Amino acid sequence: MRSNFFSSSSILKKFLVFNLIVFLFLGIFTYLYLNAIKPNLVKSRSDHHSRIINNTTDHINRLNIEFTKESSTKFLLDARFLFQNLDRVQLYDLNLNLLADTDTLDLVQDVFIRNEGVQESSIEKIDESKNTIESSTDLKTSAFNTGTHVGIYSKIKNNTEKLVVDETHNNNFYVMTIDSVNVDGKNKGYIVVSEIANDILVAVEERKNFILRTVFSVAIVILIFSVFLNKYILKPIRSLVLYTKAIKEKDVKIDKHEKYMIRKDEVGQLSRSLNEMTEDLYKRINIAETFSSDLAHEIRNPLTSLKSASEVLENTSDNEKRKKLIKVISHDVERVERLITDYSQILKDEASLSRAKMVKIDLPSVVDSVVEDFNSNLVNSNKNIKINVNYSKLNGSKLHVLGVESKLEQIIANLLDNAVSFSPPDSKISIICDIKSKNIQLVIVDEGPGFNEKNIDKVFKRFYSNRPEKFGEHSGLGLNIVKNIVELHGGSIIASNQTGSKKGARIEVLLPVYK
Repeated sequence: MRSNFFSSSSILKKFLVFNLIVFLFLGIFTYLYLNAIKPNLVKSRSDHHSRIINNTTDHINRLNIEFTKESSTKFLLDARFLFQNLDRVQLYDLNLNLLADTDTLDLVQDVFIRNEGVQESSIEKIDESKNTIESSTDLKTSAFNTGTHVGIYSKIKNNTEKLVVDETHNNNFYVMTIDSVNVDGKNKGYIVVSEIANDILVAVEERKNFILRTVFSVAIVILIFSVFLNKYILKPIRSLVLYTKAIKEKDVKIDKHEKYMIRKDEVGQLSRSLNEMTEDLYKRINIAETFSSDLAHEIRNPLTSLKSASEVLENTSDNEKRKKLIKVISHDVERVERLITDYSQILKDEASLSRAKMVKIDLPSVVDSVVEDFNSNLVNSNKNIKINVNYSKLNGSKLHVLGVESKLEQIIANLLDNAVSFSPPDSKISIICDIKSKNIQLVIVDEGPGFNEKNIDKVFKRFYSNRPEKFGEHSGLGLNIVKNIVELHGGSIIASNQTGSKKGARIEVLLPVYK
């Protein structure tokens, strides 16, 4: 159940659930910490009391102080330096009689000198029925009752451990430490150290407020971050998901994602990438549909001619006529074969280019390799055509492009094949390499009839109409294939006729320079 929730819920829900869990742990930790602050501070204060009690016990043992009212009172006066940071110190005997109390002595806080003009207050025995100390003038004693706790401590069978008491009385917080006084290994009485410790409550409150403020601030930050996460990240992602689903389900194209395309962050980049990918997908679909329709139309023409020629051939006995019909049939078969071959080549080119990795390529070496192959083939032909390459304008500059070597070879081979097929015997084809702006300029010029179209750009369209007589040698797809490969390499291609007295076609290819 838990794994299903985290695998299927949105990022925002996961984020909020995660923060809720973290807050629960923080809440438990905070609760335990706040509950431990006060006891720890009380213990620290009691440990200070214990050190005072131990020092006092050592002095009582060393001075052999008797546990009587007079001796105890005199000892408190003489040992006043031990208690200068304390509010109250009391000595009780084993019968729970209060022998001496610093609250009944006039101890000047700073210099600790006895004031002879002040009389000690009377101290009576603890009334066990009420567990209170009756004193007519001791206001502090009535404010915080120590006798009851001493009585409780005396009844503990094993009172070797100190007793620590903390309680609030009359809006004051008191910490009291009670321990026994052992003289020569015998318990002679009890010593009580107590003080007002309101600073402990202040410290606890300060820590509590600090933690609560911190938790509240963290909660506000997480809330703001959650709103930001939902508005600027998760909501755009949901829109893009709906956009991709609409494309997958062939639904009406939604445009809610378009407002994210203007963003310059990762979400904007993702939106633009998806939009470009979608447009490219639709473009490929449209091209495929158009191309299939055009191919069917182009194949239908030679098939119709082939069917008519075969029907006539069957019913004629004239040898000359039969030869002509067989020639027509052969021409039409060659034409269909070329259409199918070139169409298959286009599909292969698109697939291989989408998978191939482009690398840095020295273009002149590719040109020289293709030209060498063509010149070798032309030597064995009867056309006596020569292909020349001119690098004079480069002045030794290197020409590198980013691309696929086999496809660059195909560009040059298709253009040369097209130029050779239109060139008359005893002519030449020139290839000129140059740098134009930030592009490599590759120009192929032949001495053929040139282009007859008024709009020469039509020659790059599939199955363009003005074709040579030997149509079986050309499908009308060669220049279109070249154009597609050039554009996939980030370049452009331009067709024109030579000007002036010169005749022939001129094809200019521009490819980005790669440094």
